[in-house]
Formats: sequence, C-alpha cells, structure tokens
Amino acid sequence: MRTPRAPRRETLQRGIIILPSAFTLGNLFFGLYAIVAATRGDLVWAGWFIMFAGTLAMLDGSVARLTRTGSRFGAELDSLVDAISFGVAPGMIAYELFFFDAQWAWTLSFVWVTAVVVRLARFNIEQGGEAKRSFHGLPSPAAGMALASYYPFSQTPFFETYLFDLPWAQIIGISMVLLSVLMVSHVPYAKVPKIGLRTVKGVTTTVFVLTTVFAAFAFPRYVIFSSFLIYISWGLVKSVLLGLLDRLPGGDPLLDEDEHDMDDRAEVRELAYADFDSAPSDISRSNSILNNDLEDQA
Repeated sequence: MRTPRAPRRETLQRGIIILPSAFTLGNLFFGLYAIVAATRGDLVWAGWFIMFAGTLAMLDGSVARLTRTGSRFGAELDSLVDAISFGVAPGMIAYELFFFDAQWAWTLSFVWVTAVVVRLARFNIEQGGEAKRSFHGLPSPAAGMALASYYPFSQTPFFETYLFDLPWAQIIGISMVLLSVLMVSHVPYAKVPKIGLRTVKGVTTTVFVLTTVFAAFAFPRYVIFSSFLIYISWGLVKSVLLGLLDRLPGGDPLLDEDEHDMDDRAEVRELAYADFDSAPSDISRSNSILNNDLEDQA
C-alpha cells in the first residue's frame, strides 16, 4: 500500500519555514571558511568571506519577517552563528595579521570575542524579537565586518602611498578595544534604513542605499571599509552631541542640586502617635468578631 504524498502546499510551507535558517547556516559556512582562510594566510579572502557572512546575516532576519517564520530557535541560532562569523573569525584575522609573534597580544582577540558574545547575549534579552528603531550598542556584524575589511583596504594603492608607514599594529589593537567597548555600550546605532518609493524619504533612502551598494561592488576595497568607519564614527559622534545638547539648557538637575536645597524642599511628615493608641483596641475588636464567627460555624 502506497503512503499518501504530503500535499504540495504543506511541502511549500516546510520549505519556507527552513528558509531563514538556511541563510543563517550560510552565514556560518562563510564564517568558518574565513577562519580556515586566515590560518592559511589568505587574509584577503578571509575578509571577503566575512563580508559574505554579513550579507546573509542581514538577509536572514528580513526573510523571517517577510515569510512570518521567525522563531526563538532561529534567533538563538542566529546569535550563535554571529559569535563565530563576527567574533572568532575577525579575531583570528587580527591575530594572524598583527599578534602572531607577540606573547600576550592575543588577549586582544580574547577581549574582542568576549565583547561580541556579551553583546549578542544582551541583545537576545533586551531587544530580541521586538521592533527596533535603533540598536543598543554597536551591532556585532558591523564591528566584525569593519575589522575584517581593513586588510583588503590595506592592499590598495592609496593605503600603500599615504598610510603604510603608520603604526597599524597599535592602531588596530586600540581600535579593537574601542569597538569592544562600543559593542557592550548603550550608544544608539541606526538600523539599515528601509527602502521604498511611496514617500520622498523612501525614495531618498532607496537612492542612497542603491548608490552605496553599487559603489561597494565597483570599488569594494575602498568603499566597504570607509562605509563602516563612517557608520561607527557617526553613531559615536551623534551620541556625544545629543548628550551635550541635553545638558545645555539647565545642566543635569541630578548633579546641579545642592544638598541644602534638597533638605529645604524635603517634606517633613509628623506622626500622630494618638492614632497608634487606638490600634490595640481595633485589633481586639477584630479578634472578637472573628471568634464569634468561628463559634457560629461550629
């Protein structure tokens, strides 16, 4: 007796359900391949593989929302994969590039991976599964792709002509610490803007995104690293400027208040001790009523 085939619609639904996880596993594939390439000394391709992983990381959430197949399993899987693709893989590239011969400099890679893991764990608790206007702290994919795109940028004629003589080992080490702090901070960073053609803002955003994507394909070694550098810097500068503007009118009231002013405005409440004298009689009256009720029930 033949087993009846599953309806075609049910098969299609199953395929749609696993589609976001397929993007996430593709992210994992490129993240692991980046680690393998870094250990083989192919740092350019290691950087590009992390770019591919980042592209899939941006798409898996969009696919899940589009197909309405988001789940807690998918969110947890996404965070675990991001820890590898944007934590371990960029840390390995930095180690192979600058810290291979140093005795203790590898701890910078440890700090980096720790910050990525903490950032992802906090994201799952604070913002996972919720609509977000901005990210709390620098997103780990942006930080990982910024670090990974440095080496392809360092192979450009512009870098070799004007920037080659700078102490890049120290610069990258300090940058890794700074990016780690930004990832675990609460500095707000903007999401990828939504494209559309119904409003002027949507059209402007669409033109900007498409122009950036076209430039990234045309001049990847220049545009990708520069774009992430601008994104990271703008988020930090914007947060500092907004913080200063909030303090301009009257300063921080919690810091400017004088202790004597707080004592003068403190509300002093006098206790009416006469009220406490009647408390025992009230309690006795309540107990007698309760005893009478129990006797009636008996």
